[in-house]
Amino acid sequence: MRQDWARTRGGTLSFMVGHSEQWDAVVIGAGPAGLIAAEELARAGHKVLVADAKPSVARKFLMAGKSGLNLTKNEPFDDMIQHYGAARGWLAPMVQAFDAGAVQDWARGLGRDLFTGSTGRVFPKEMKASPLLRAWLARLDGLGVARRTRWRWMGWEGENLTFDTAEGVVAIGAKVTVLALGGASWARLGSDGTWAPLLAERGVKLAPFKPANAGLVVPWSDHMTAHFGAPLKGIALRSGALSSRGEAVVSARGLEGGGIYAVCAEVREGADLSFDLLPDLTVAEVTRRLERPRGKASLSNHLRKVLKLPPVQIALLQEFARPLPQDPADLGALIKSLPVHHSGLRPMDEAISTAGGICQEAVDEALMLKGIPGTFCAGEMLDWEAPTGGYLLTACLATGRWAGQGAARYLANAAVR
Repeated sequence: MRQDWARTRGGTLSFMVGHSEQWDAVVIGAGPAGLIAAEELARAGHKVLVADAKPSVARKFLMAGKSGLNLTKNEPFDDMIQHYGAARGWLAPMVQAFDAGAVQDWARGLGRDLFTGSTGRVFPKEMKASPLLRAWLARLDGLGVARRTRWRWMGWEGENLTFDTAEGVVAIGAKVTVLALGGASWARLGSDGTWAPLLAERGVKLAPFKPANAGLVVPWSDHMTAHFGAPLKGIALRSGALSSRGEAVVSARGLEGGGIYAVCAEVREGADLSFDLLPDLTVAEVTRRLERPRGKASLSNHLRKVLKLPPVQIALLQEFARPLPQDPADLGALIKSLPVHHSGLRPMDEAISTAGGICQEAVDEALMLKGIPGTFCAGEMLDWEAPTGGYLLTACLATGRWAGQGAARYLANAAVR
């Protein structure tokens, strides 16, 4: 067997083991986008290998499922696609082809019972990712899909793909490749963005990575300590063109939660953030209630009695706007639009997802890289973002399926030529 010297990612020398493996398709990255791409290729009758750098597959998927696996949002396509912002036109055909209904059918096909919560979010009844993943991997095994873990992709050696493995640097052949390596958040789970320089060297246009669905850093004063862990319910959030009725949580480091994540993109770009603490009341109604006689009650007790504001919301008023105005109209306006002072988003590796990655103009309609024929991309590698609530996983599955189908057509066309 031929052995050559090759340089690993860390710069050390390792043997490159001459490999005779040849695959119809190699999928690099074993998250949801990669696994569904592999499934599409295998269903088309192709010999498929899935390779992943971590010791086990779908680690970020499993971590997301620990707090309840939110598969999708049960809403019409026209409503769903609006949550993908500037990328919605690009993603529309992919998400429409694998929309919320299709995601639910797919999960039920894996033997999972589902339920839809009051907000339209869809979950497996067991609220975990692991049963669904086990069923999915069993299905892939039945389709003949092979898996290799602890295989870190290093790029290309001529026409071959190279991987840093426990046995050395391995080179294998593939007629098509699907890259599904994730974004640049949660590096410990595999999404570390280290693939970006490999594609940049090949002339692929990339947008810089930015944190998405990230918490806010808030340097709280001492009086907020008592409220750490308290939920902010029944509020509305606004930043720039985005708004949300989601919840947030006060943490020792700042503010977290779905409501924050939903407006994260505008906050990241520098837009002001404000809370409406009573979104179901008008300014006039809030003012009218504040005008009720206060007597000897403190302002905090008055706010609690006439507006039913919980202690954490009163604490936020004091934190961001003290001294509070005494005029009921001014105080009412403040309650309806409380400026939130913060120090920006949490670091990118603490974000749930990232914006940035492979630009739309770098791929064709099938998600194949224009400059690297036969190489397709899917999932969070692509330059799009969406809030939590089922939108992230839906688009990862939809783009993975789309890329897998595109790769299968590429193989079919190549066989005809």
